[in-house]
Amino acid sequence: MTTPGWADVDRYLVETLVADPDSDAALAANKAAGLPPIDVSPPQGKFLHLLARTVGARRVLEIGTLGGYSTIWLARAVGPKGRVVTLEFAAEHADVARANLERAGVGDRVEIRVGAALDSLPVLAEEDPDPFDLVFIDADKVNNSNYVLWALRLTRPGSVIIVDNVVRGGAIAEEHSEDPNAQASRELVELLSAEPSLDATVVQTVGGKGWDGFAYAVVNGDSAE
Repeated sequence: MTTPGWADVDRYLVETLVADPDSDAALAANKAAGLPPIDVSPPQGKFLHLLARTVGARRVLEIGTLGGYSTIWLARAVGPKGRVVTLEFAAEHADVARANLERAGVGDRVEIRVGAALDSLPVLAEEDPDPFDLVFIDADKVNNSNYVLWALRLTRPGSVIIVDNVVRGGAIAEEHSEDPNAQASRELVELLSAEPSLDATVVQTVGGKGWDGFAYAVVNGDSAE
């Protein structure tokens, strides 16, 4: 008998806990449009949804939309009176995301801003929006530290900041790695460790998309220990 692997477990979990026609349709549309298959996995999407509900998030900032798969999960979590602002570099990806969000019935909860996130974030900050309750970062990895610093400006004590794909199949542990994404992950962890306004950890994950993990940080308030 063959021992089940990570992908087998993912398939079982999707069938029993995560199966959803709208999000499945979004993944199919992304594939048909030729988008790279770098969405979060279905269990991770459901986890984001549950996490946003757990913290009572009503305002969510997402950096890196792709085809809107994770956006759908987050938009469902904020509810009909909530708001997701999502930043996407590529206009063609944003077009796919809009169609996916409309099909899922959450298009009216989401604002997509197209362009480089490091250009969009200063504009967003200048608008002085209400603080975001949760920030999900899943974009170009070399700028993760910059995105976290911007997230700090746009959140409040108690807000949650999540950064995806930081373990890099273990490459984060290689001090002298020549992989720029692994180097960026180490720089991010050093920032999270040194930044007094954040309390953070990294959780490793395995599954159909392999070995990776995400950083999870909470913005400290005056009462933080």
